[in-house]
Amino acid sequence: MIGFLIRRVLQIVPVAIVMCAVVFTTAFMLPGDPTLTILGENAPAAARAALRAEMGLDRPIPLQFIDWLGRALTGDLGKSFKTGEPVMDMLLTRIPVTLELTILAITLAACIGVPLGIIAALRRNSWVDTLVSILSISSLAMPFFWVGMLLIMLFTLRLGWLPPSGYVPFFEDPLRNLQLMIMPVMTVGMAYAALLMRQTRAAMIEVLLQDYVRTARAKGAAEPRIIIRHALRNALIPVITVIGLQFGGLIGGAVVTETVFALPGLGRMITNAIFERDYMVVQGAILVVVVGVILVNLVTDITYSLLDRRVQL
Repeated sequence: MIGFLIRRVLQIVPVAIVMCAVVFTTAFMLPGDPTLTILGENAPAAARAALRAEMGLDRPIPLQFIDWLGRALTGDLGKSFKTGEPVMDMLLTRIPVTLELTILAITLAACIGVPLGIIAALRRNSWVDTLVSILSISSLAMPFFWVGMLLIMLFTLRLGWLPPSGYVPFFEDPLRNLQLMIMPVMTVGMAYAALLMRQTRAAMIEVLLQDYVRTARAKGAAEPRIIIRHALRNALIPVITVIGLQFGGLIGGAVVTETVFALPGLGRMITNAIFERDYMVVQGAILVVVVGVILVNLVTDITYSLLDRRVQL
């Protein structure tokens, strides 16, 4: 295990450096000039040039990247052009919101999608299988913002059960936090539950047709034991892959969901920074997302070995 982790870290380092370079240069492709955001549209050219020199934006991009990367390794991601607040401080207040939304959405998706996928596979070509397929296709076809608006109309405007938007930290008021997070989590989780339904169904059907499952049945093993010990364990491997690969997609869903429900998370922060041409915030936020995706992929690889001993680390 230790050797595997060392090898993966050595593989991750060059990938991370390349991704940092992509993140850094992509921010400079945003239209507009950050000096106009700070000084206003009518700022004189001399004042803008002086500000660009003060911010270091007049230097060659490679030199700016080396300086930014060196500071990033020490935890210094610069300051927001818009507010002057350190980017790291901004991230530390917003990452918990997106992390809570993502973890709860993945948990909801797994709790709904995996069991329904198993049931559909065991009842293949029955009305249950057809119903699960219809539900999964319908959920995948619905945009996040539309699902969010429907949930607000149902649970807030019609039933009056839940508040429409906002956020309260969990440790400040757990009950209020859960009330505010129910609809955002459902918005993101339903789409990924549908994805896991389809993946689990396909994987279970494939595994149930394998020779070792037929052999277990021929030996008289109980059906629940066959499903749980032999079929499900192997079928979960591609499902874990989907969960790991969709982590980045969850951040994309969080952008829309956080906007609909006014959550002060990472996705909303990136959107606002792009519109405000706040390069430092965009670079820092996307860097956090990239690091998160890399770490999730590492955890996914480790999980493989726990589910299937044939997978060598």
